[in-house]
Amino acid sequence: MKLHDLRPAEGSRKDRIRVGRGIAAGKGKTAGRGTKGQKARAGGGIPPWFEGGQTPLHMRIPKLRGFKNRFKIEFEVVNVGAIQAAVERGAFESAIAERTSATSKAKGDALITVNQDLLRAVGLVRNLNKPLKILGNGDLSTALFVVADGFTASARSKIEAAGGSVNVLEVPSRPLKAIGLGAESSAEATDEAETKPTATKKAEPKKTKAVAEDTAEDAPEEDAVAPARPKAKASTKAKPAAEPTVDAEPAADAAAEDATVASATAADADEAPDATGEPATDTSAETTTDATSDDA
Repeated sequence: MKLHDLRPAEGSRKDRIRVGRGIAAGKGKTAGRGTKGQKARAGGGIPPWFEGGQTPLHMRIPKLRGFKNRFKIEFEVVNVGAIQAAVERGAFESAIAERTSATSKAKGDALITVNQDLLRAVGLVRNLNKPLKILGNGDLSTALFVVADGFTASARSKIEAAGGSVNVLEVPSRPLKAIGLGAESSAEATDEAETKPTATKKAEPKKTKAVAEDTAEDAPEEDAVAPARPKAKASTKAKPAAEPTVDAEPAADAAAEDATVASATAADADEAPDATGEPATDTSAETTTDATSDDA
C-alpha cells in the first residue's frame, strides 16, 4: 500500500453542488432558484417575521395600555329588581308563608333574611366563593333583611324605603375558626387568659413567705435583736434635737475667745506704768483686803 492508493470510505465524502455551470451540470441557468421573483434575486429574501403584508403579531398585541389589577375583587352581583321578581314568582314561598301566617302576625311580622345561600338556591347566584354585592337596578316593594358583603347607595336606600334593613358582612383581619367549631376551646382560652394575671399575683406573696422563712431559719439571732430596733429608730429620730448643741459650739468658742482677749487686755493695763513712771498697783485687791480686815 502506497500513499496514492489511500481512498476515503465509500459515502463518507460528497462533492459540493456547483450551480450556474451550464445546463449539462444540472444546476445551470436559474441555478435552482426558479424563474424570477424576490427569492431569485441576489440579496433577496423574506424575514422570518414577515406575514405577507398583514399587521404582524408584534404590532397587534397591546402595549402600554394600562395594567391588570392583581388585587381586584370580583363580586357576585344581584340587583334588587331580581330579588323582587324572585319574591313575586314564589321563590321565597316558604319564608313568605311563615311571615304571613296568623301565628306569625300574632307574634309580629318577621323580615325574610336574604343571604347568599338563599339567592343561590333560587338561582340568582352561581358561586359562593366570591363576595356578594347588591346593586340598585330595579324596584323593591317587599320588606327584606338582606345580608351581603357590599351594597350600593341606591340599593341600600331602596331596601330601607321598602321597610327592610341591610347588614354588611365584615372581612376578618386574621384567620378565624368556623362558626360552631372550637367554641369550647375559645372559652377555655378566655378563662385561662382571665386567670393568668390572678395566678401570678397570688404566686408573688408565696415566694416572699418562703424567702422570709428561709431567712428566719438561717439567721435566728436577728429575731432576738429585733426588739432593740425601735430604740435605734428613736435615737435616729432624736438627732434633730441634738443639732442645736452642735450649732451652739461656735458661739461658746467665740465667748471663750472674747474672755481671753479681755483678760489679756486687763493684764496689759496692770503692767502699764503711770505718768510718774511707776507701775500701776491693783487697787481692787487692796480694797478687798481692807474690807476683809474691817469685817474681822
